[in-house]
Amino acid sequence: MGNCLDSSAKVDSSSRHANSGSSGSRPSSKTSRSTVPSSLSINSYTSVESLPTTPRTEGEILSSPNLKAFTFHELKSATRNFRPDSLLGEGGFGYVFKGWLDRTTLTASKPGSGIVVAVKKLKTEGFQGHKEWLTEVNYLGQLSHPNLVKLVGYCVEGEDRLLVYEFMPKGSLENHLFRRGAQPLTWAIRMKVAIGAAKGLTFLHDAKSQVIYRDFKAANILLDAEFNAKLSDFGLAKAGPTGDRTHVSTQVVGTHGYAAPEYVATGRLTAKSDVYSFGVVLLELLSGRRAVDKSKVGVEQSLVDWATPYLGDRRKLFRIMDTRLGGQYPQKGAYTAASLALQCLNPDAKLRPKMSEVLAKLDQLESTTTKPGTGTGTGTRQGLIDSPRGSNGTGTRQGLVDSPRGSSGSVVQKSPRRYSYDRPLLHITPVASPLPSHNQSPRVR
Repeated sequence: MGNCLDSSAKVDSSSRHANSGSSGSRPSSKTSRSTVPSSLSINSYTSVESLPTTPRTEGEILSSPNLKAFTFHELKSATRNFRPDSLLGEGGFGYVFKGWLDRTTLTASKPGSGIVVAVKKLKTEGFQGHKEWLTEVNYLGQLSHPNLVKLVGYCVEGEDRLLVYEFMPKGSLENHLFRRGAQPLTWAIRMKVAIGAAKGLTFLHDAKSQVIYRDFKAANILLDAEFNAKLSDFGLAKAGPTGDRTHVSTQVVGTHGYAAPEYVATGRLTAKSDVYSFGVVLLELLSGRRAVDKSKVGVEQSLVDWATPYLGDRRKLFRIMDTRLGGQYPQKGAYTAASLALQCLNPDAKLRPKMSEVLAKLDQLESTTTKPGTGTGTGTRQGLIDSPRGSNGTGTRQGLVDSPRGSSGSVVQKSPRRYSYDRPLLHITPVASPLPSHNQSPRVR
């Protein structure tokens, strides 16, 4: 939270510029309802292809038939009074707690029974924090797709703002890639995550009323038990341009290292801004390095600046590949993925591919690299490609997880344990994933 959005009482679902005018009234605790929407199902998804053509009022947003309005008491009971041992993680936005709800009534249930949910309790930040909270309710209350995290409901009572999500047991991609001691992701899992995230962005971009995500990064990609990727945190989402407009003019928000250069320079936002961010995350998947790493020196602090010269060179690509893969990846597939990342990172936004084109290329890449007999890197056996866990092949033993990583096998600097360098451009959402895995340290950053 903490982004600088407009101050109107309506949330922009379709207009292309910040709304202005009246200030919004804050709902009272009477707004909360405890009824269960008949259409609500945590495990079901329907692709919603369009959003209302006019901005919705706060009352309309909070009356969504797809969401349950929880009382604060219900969520307090579901999380066992927000006990410390229920804490999943924390960040600048607030705290995330593990909770349990009855599968049928969605009322609080005993730990270990019913369904598991993640309850995000926002810090009180005045009207600005409320606006971002409302933006997320607005989008996730209408949009439904297997690669978007499902919002179960919300709570608004007095100054308290809470969101209830489906629980994502594998936590964030950020933690898997960069957290010290994390089991290395195999090549197959990395590509699976990339495809899932690409499906989520493609759905948003190709909807009848386009949505620009605006905060695509590893911390906002959450993983379910099968490593299916889902986009989370829609507090910065923005409706795309319509008619003959080519862009949306808006204040620059986002995260250093992920935001497209033309957006940072001009404030002109397009779907191609998301494409650039996707290219950065694809680079992170290939290299195992952060978008921005202040522990490194010179050009290596910026992943894009450091990696770009190697992406189009088959012979030098290995220099940027994550050493924790231990060479267990298809050389041709890695080059294809690197070339795709390079296209997404094109300084000229018009020359970047659409997300639908990126997705098609990744789907093609997955289908070719998982076929028996395809060319692979040294020691890349088919069994290793399909394994959901880190392989035991050369260089990918757990003992290497804690070793410093770099562009080659040479001695390099250690990666920092705390992730404080994905800093805001102006006013941004925190970098920490809102729904980290329950078996991870509660203090993510």
